[in-house]
Amino acid sequence: MEEVLPPRYDGEGLAAVLPAVARSLGVPGGAGAPTGMDLPEARRAVVVLVDGLGYDLLRQRSGHAPFLRGLLPAAYRLTAGFPSTTATSMATFGTGLPPGAHGLVGYEVLVPGEDRLLNELSWEDGPDPLRWQPSETVFERAQAAGVDVTRIGPGFFDGSGLTNAAVRGGSFRAATSLDDRVDAALAAVRASRRALVYLYWGELDKVGHVHGCQSWEWGDELEAIDGAMARLAASVPPDTAVLVTADHGMVDAPHALRIDLGHDAELAAGIRHVGGEARSLQLYCEPGAAADVVQTWRARLSERAWVLERDEAVAQGWFGPVAEHVLPRIGDVVVPMRDNFAIVDSRTARPQLLALLGLHGSLTPEEVSVPLLRVPARDNA
Repeated sequence: MEEVLPPRYDGEGLAAVLPAVARSLGVPGGAGAPTGMDLPEARRAVVVLVDGLGYDLLRQRSGHAPFLRGLLPAAYRLTAGFPSTTATSMATFGTGLPPGAHGLVGYEVLVPGEDRLLNELSWEDGPDPLRWQPSETVFERAQAAGVDVTRIGPGFFDGSGLTNAAVRGGSFRAATSLDDRVDAALAAVRASRRALVYLYWGELDKVGHVHGCQSWEWGDELEAIDGAMARLAASVPPDTAVLVTADHGMVDAPHALRIDLGHDAELAAGIRHVGGEARSLQLYCEPGAAADVVQTWRARLSERAWVLERDEAVAQGWFGPVAEHVLPRIGDVVVPMRDNFAIVDSRTARPQLLALLGLHGSLTPEEVSVPLLRVPARDNA
């Protein structure tokens, strides 16, 4: 396994996908990432984000996905942002900005001035999402330019904190099954001569978390996705591009290799809040304790994790350029894991989270690499 795959926030990153799609639809450029992607012009586009469909996993398990496998030779191998987790990646995808700019810098992060963590996925008791992430999304920009924007996902996404922070703009259509979402996408793209349709599917990530990304259950779910994507590509109007991407990959992290901070007083010392997630911790330390925490964690974990102070992680460019108001949301100590190691905290984590096998969030290629698979409009005739 390679050591580390630094995230990119240019034409080789997830941040460039929606700006490139918008440009292909004739939408003027905004404040998003520069993009070297040359997507053919189209009048309409459907962008599908499959949660957890890492590039390396797709190649490894491509026997389950003959349609998507056929698109791999011309695919872009992109990097998701850091951490490689859904909340962060959704904002990177939706705004075209790096995490240090859009501010969704992890699964659980400190709310500055409130001495508490915010779960940016559930957004429970969270701040106003438009104040937490005020930058314009690509969907908002496309809608303002006259493109009919439709977002499709589960009903509880509509108006949620993460949705409003990361992928707001246009209209929302709720649909439950993958086939229903494909039908909704087809209806939306057929209803307008200039359309951008976004379809989200999260079951692959859920299966990977519970059963592992090497499981037969993961392969079965990939087969279902492959069939649905083949039907979508075959059914859209001939001036419509279809693109498939993802927010992160995944690794299986055996429970026997994990450390539990609830049973490790030495590692837990000096830490006020344990943020981030098991593959990519963000440690918020007691006043004056950060240097000791770094020393202890490096002494114990140098072969299992990268242990960096906040300023070091920022200097490495992991979050991209970091705005001043975003900086205190990042942990005093940032700890992405090597290989398939993980650190959990049974004092605060729900048992269901502790039981998960497939995890993500770190900087390994398996977690950071995501595909951009393309069916250009001219090939849909």
